[in-house]
Amino acid sequence: MKVKFVIACLIAVAGKNLQAQNSADVISYINTYKALSMAEMQRSGIPASIILAQGIHETEAGNSELVKKSNNHFGIKCKDDWKGDVVYHDDDSRGECFRSYATPEDSYRDHSEFLRGSSRYAALFKLDPTDYEGWAYGLRKAGYATNIRYSQILIKLIKDYNLEQYTLIAMGKMNPSDEVVLTAPGAVTGSIAKGRYRGKDTIVNAQVETSYPQGEFLINKARVIYVKAGVSLLSVANQYELSLSRLLEFNDMKEEDILDKDQLLFLQRKRRTGAVEFHIVRGGESLYDICQEEGVRFQDLLEMNQLNSGIQPAAGEKIYLQFSAPARPMITDGRKMN
Repeated sequence: MKVKFVIACLIAVAGKNLQAQNSADVISYINTYKALSMAEMQRSGIPASIILAQGIHETEAGNSELVKKSNNHFGIKCKDDWKGDVVYHDDDSRGECFRSYATPEDSYRDHSEFLRGSSRYAALFKLDPTDYEGWAYGLRKAGYATNIRYSQILIKLIKDYNLEQYTLIAMGKMNPSDEVVLTAPGAVTGSIAKGRYRGKDTIVNAQVETSYPQGEFLINKARVIYVKAGVSLLSVANQYELSLSRLLEFNDMKEEDILDKDQLLFLQRKRRTGAVEFHIVRGGESLYDICQEEGVRFQDLLEMNQLNSGIQPAAGEKIYLQFSAPARPMITDGRKMN
């Protein structure tokens, strides 16, 4: 009886702490980052509801000391392979090393890559994106957090603040105009506040600017740089002691000289397969954009997905990066390719 009483007290206290999180702060956090969470879902396949719930919990709705001094929205610690900036913060132990980011967008992107790049979380990506309970329990089981109630906390946040709607919008299963927007405790209003949308099913296309490091870095274990529009490819080739023909070959490009848009340029041959299983197409994103972002050779990307050059897959479709797709993706007019 005494043990049951203690357990009941612990659960009550945890529940009270969750309720005590200021609703206005939670709503502000949701309205600030919902477009970013949907864009990350389309890019990575992680449900927007889970991304937002984790962000709310890990940052105390944007109020934690860690997020204020490091833009770390997901409590990700340094780990041995982290080469970026760090910050020290008391957590399970005093003065633990956490990743530090220049912007919230960097944190959201790294969170996606952290989950996608670890075999511990691989099983989660086989779940239906609307199965947020499966995701919540799977994160806890895989060791994302030490709190024994982590799964229940995420599920409660998703239910209390209707976060599942952002997963549905990102998937094209819900019209953004039907969003229920929380504006204050107990008050709601219609229409989505942020993001741009396109396509037959009104797929979200939040415009999130990706930040890349200066100089050389790695994507899918291949050397790459990020170059601004207007730069001469010949000058890049000379700078990195490559022939122009090799630089064009590495980047699946034909005869070009001046870049007409900002883009990634690989300094060595890309891989035949990706570092992750699949890529979720964002609105307006081309197959070439995907092959550059994922560091996969263009022809191999086409063959794995039974596609031809010039075809534009619909936003929200999966582009497979490691093995042959079970079926061709839908194209932008909503039809399956023949």
